[in-house]
Amino acid sequence: MTIPWKAGRFMFCAALLGGCAPSALPPAAPEATRAPAGFPEAYYRAGAAQRKILRIEPGRSLVVIEVRRGGPFARLGHDHVVSSRDVAGYVDPESGRADLYVPLDRLVVDDPALRAEARLDTQPSADDIQGTRRNMLVKVLEAERFPFALVHVRRASAAHSAVDVVLTLHGVTRRFEAPVRIESGPDGLTVAGRLAFNQTDFGMTPMSVLGGAIQVRDELELRFRIAAK
Repeated sequence: MTIPWKAGRFMFCAALLGGCAPSALPPAAPEATRAPAGFPEAYYRAGAAQRKILRIEPGRSLVVIEVRRGGPFARLGHDHVVSSRDVAGYVDPESGRADLYVPLDRLVVDDPALRAEARLDTQPSADDIQGTRRNMLVKVLEAERFPFALVHVRRASAAHSAVDVVLTLHGVTRRFEAPVRIESGPDGLTVAGRLAFNQTDFGMTPMSVLGGAIQVRDELELRFRIAAK
């Protein structure tokens, strides 16, 4: 969206996750990202000798977070879509368990196809998007200090189409129940669902400018589709 005055443009492009404000950006992760410390890799490797263990497929898996603007002057900011296809981990179908992780420095802001799918009503500039990503990683997620989002999943019950999700983000762990749709095939499965959470529940401060006149809403909507084979 174009703001009709120069000074206003600087403030308003900072509306969501810091917009255009300069800040240091953590270096990108190498192509082969090691699992985070404490990830239960050994559990799945040992289990593979006894039963079918599925590996989550990066590229075919997708996590999407919709970041919405708020405040009295919200119309002057932008909504954003944050996504990752770099999801890694394992699924143990027999035990109804999964563990996965997402390297935060690979998050993508405003993938054009995902913005179109979300039907967002403004179009941030390339500079706005880059500034938003920079400030999201540095100021909100503190990705250099907390480089991963970790997820542990347990099936709630065989008859209940929901899973228990334990999410560790920004050094804080919270538990949710998420409705899911599971599709099984001969070589694996896909799991799709959604959940909502507040940034402040994880010790993160939503970005805002002008004393909160333009701000990021505390609540984030997350949807996912995880493919494993």
